[in-house]
Amino acid sequence: MTIDTLDGLLEEQLKDLYDAEKQLTKALPKMAKAAKDPELKTAFTDHLEQTKGQVSRIEHVFELLEKKAKSKPCAAMKGIVEEGQETIQEDASDEMKDCMLIASAQRAEHYEIAAYGTVRTIAEILGNQEVADLLQQTLEEEEQTDAKLSEISERMLNASNDSGEVEEEEEDEGELEDDEENGEEEEEEE
Repeated sequence: MTIDTLDGLLEEQLKDLYDAEKQLTKALPKMAKAAKDPELKTAFTDHLEQTKGQVSRIEHVFELLEKKAKSKPCAAMKGIVEEGQETIQEDASDEMKDCMLIASAQRAEHYEIAAYGTVRTIAEILGNQEVADLLQQTLEEEEQTDAKLSEISERMLNASNDSGEVEEEEEDEGELEDDEENGEEEEEEE
């Protein structure tokens, strides 16, 4: 199919997003199951429900455009989902695996944020404000999910770093005590 109009471009982009969202409805339960942090597990579960609503919203957009809701394979999301599946299989501590899951999820969110921003703008240029508003609603949900994942990640990374700093401080104190003992011995020898 030759895409030579903005209407055609909008339809093709929506088909891509439709497939991307459907892929996520299959991937998110696996990510939720793999997550150990309760807040992260809940975030994935909540976003799954939100994603199902986004699939319905895209179907409604197709109806408004008087087009059949069809998807075309979204290679970008397929790659992101595959990386997420690899993350689930990684040999890592629970905390690090959760951080890796967040990184994978945020890749998906960033892809969706870019894609929804584009289709919303196309709809606005075409003068279809109702479609633009629906797409903006999804864009805002994706941005909120990304922000929530950032908050969880920051909390987890800080907690992980704090536990690492305590160990480092204890090592530094031990070195300082050794240095002090060595200094006392040197003074006694003189």
